[in-house]
Amino acid sequence: MKRVAITGLGLLSPLGNSVNEFWQHIVDGKSGAGPITKFDASKFKTRFGCEVRGFHPEDYFEKKEIKKYDLFSLYAMVASDQALKDAQLDTSTMKDEELYDIGVIWASGNGGIGTFEEQLKEFYAGDGTPRFNPYFIPKMIVDIAAGAISIRHRLHGPNYCTVSACASSNTAVINAFDTIRLGKATIMIAGGSEAAITPSSVGGFNASQALSKRNDIPETASRPFDIERDGFVIGEGAGALILEEWEHAIERNATIHAEMVGGGMAADAYHLTGTHPEGLGARLCISRALSDAGLAPGDIDYINAHATSTGIGDISEMKGVERIFGDLPVLISATKSMTGHLLGAAGAVESIISILSVKHNIVPATINTKTIDEKIPRGLNILIGKSIHKTVHYSLNNTFGFGGHTASSIFKKYAG
Repeated sequence: MKRVAITGLGLLSPLGNSVNEFWQHIVDGKSGAGPITKFDASKFKTRFGCEVRGFHPEDYFEKKEIKKYDLFSLYAMVASDQALKDAQLDTSTMKDEELYDIGVIWASGNGGIGTFEEQLKEFYAGDGTPRFNPYFIPKMIVDIAAGAISIRHRLHGPNYCTVSACASSNTAVINAFDTIRLGKATIMIAGGSEAAITPSSVGGFNASQALSKRNDIPETASRPFDIERDGFVIGEGAGALILEEWEHAIERNATIHAEMVGGGMAADAYHLTGTHPEGLGARLCISRALSDAGLAPGDIDYINAHATSTGIGDISEMKGVERIFGDLPVLISATKSMTGHLLGAAGAVESIISILSVKHNIVPATINTKTIDEKIPRGLNILIGKSIHKTVHYSLNNTFGFGGHTASSIFKKYAG
């Protein structure tokens, strides 16, 4: 099968709206959490999150275009534009036959949930006459971001969305990887976006006891593995990757950030929202990713854990990790301690972190964690406090979602 290079990266995040700014904040251990400003959250149990700040759609789109799209699609297009620019791919100058071989696989867990809320609110506040926005359906449906990116750049390759809750965008990256390996496209834009800091989303996660309620100290609320963790911090944003057939990237002298070498997916098949208590799904997807890459556990230098700061989830993931890696000196960290949980965009954003780790030989730390829960397997090398410089040949990114969906991807240092 063909080799796959990562040649472009782009993102919007609670820690900055460019890759360089974001990475610097990750290395520095900065928290992106703060009070919710998207709506009046004063009556909610949780009143904080990790919002994208400083994003103004009018800086990127005409007003008539903004009206056509939900915020999650606007995030998707801007992050993809960044990634294409980073990859030095100008689709406006490409021939049609080149555009036929470029595809998009884009993910979201919630799609246009903000649009959905707004339209129903307007309907029930009226006289019952159905006066819906003509863009209601295309703004809301989850696949529309993938379509919008392809329309924006005239891309005619494989085009669809993946929805596997919080594993969605890692799944998208793995699917794009496989698409290129099998020779079905030369270049793929893959990633995910989420704009779900909305009343129904926050209220729903509150009802399921999933969110932290540390309203007095939001910056330190996300504390994966810690004995005092009380739930995840909801986030938003987008992450985009350009995956490219290796020889094509070399031929055009592209900058290669890393090589993607493996991907694995599995299911807990256990519970609607809870992870398998022994980390079965985690163990399966990690082992499948390793097998796909032709690697042994000892080859992995860094694991970006899913670790959302929930009671059961952190423990089950680390049990799965421990079953595979034992007491090997692989470094583990949970960057959701800084970004919050970007739901369907988490896998793509954390893939970017994993890629930059192998590129720059830096392992970011887990912040806010003070005392590791005694139920977390002993012997695991969880990095807490400050990022460190360490040669990273291979990094592994874990992402899991409600419904038992699990996905792991592996990236390799490019030594060219």
